Amino acid sequence: MSDPTVFIVDDDPSARRGLTRLVRAAGMNAESFASATKFVASQRGAGPGCIVLDVRMPEMTGPELQERLRQTDYSMPIIFLSAHGDVPTAARAMKNGAVDFLTKPVDREDLLKAVRLSLVRDAENRARQAERGSIQERIKTLTPREHEVMTYVISGMLNKQIAGRLGISVQTVKVHRGRVMQKTGVESVAALVRLCGKVGIAPVEPPGR
Repeated sequence: MSDPTVFIVDDDPSARRGLTRLVRAAGMNAESFASATKFVASQRGAGPGCIVLDVRMPEMTGPELQERLRQTDYSMPIIFLSAHGDVPTAARAMKNGAVDFLTKPVDREDLLKAVRLSLVRDAENRARQAERGSIQERIKTLTPREHEVMTYVISGMLNKQIAGRLGISVQTVKVHRGRVMQKTGVESVAALVRLCGKVGIAPVEPPGR
């Protein structure tokens, strides 16, 4: 994977230059854009990194870009910069997942601290996303019956109970269960429960509850 990049989006040329120099002087990659629309057009939001984003810009505001990116499969962490103490905007930005909301002129150390935190968060988020993708690929290898048996297994049902629920033999349940464990790459029910939880597969309601 390529090194992370700090994307600076600000319509003020002097601000862009200053922020770019600051980030590069700290040993990080930086690219700048004069508007949110130019950043979107560049299609640079898929790689690792974070966005340092001005709030008030023509054509598309910072919060509008944040909302647009939230609609995609993955949104990089965002640090907002504002020359105005707009508390409602800051609250909405943070509620929507922004890492920080800093006031211009921004303190050098505050910005670099927020950038480093954002890059760590981005790496962690991408690792989780990759893990979920790997799990989903393994789940896709299950047959419909194996998937059904899996949902009963993670609910805590015994083989005999599963057999009764599905109208099949206990031995057949054992075969399906073994294939589930093999295909998902886990060795215990507890591990299977954790794996399913990471991709939102819920257990069925056991009988008697």
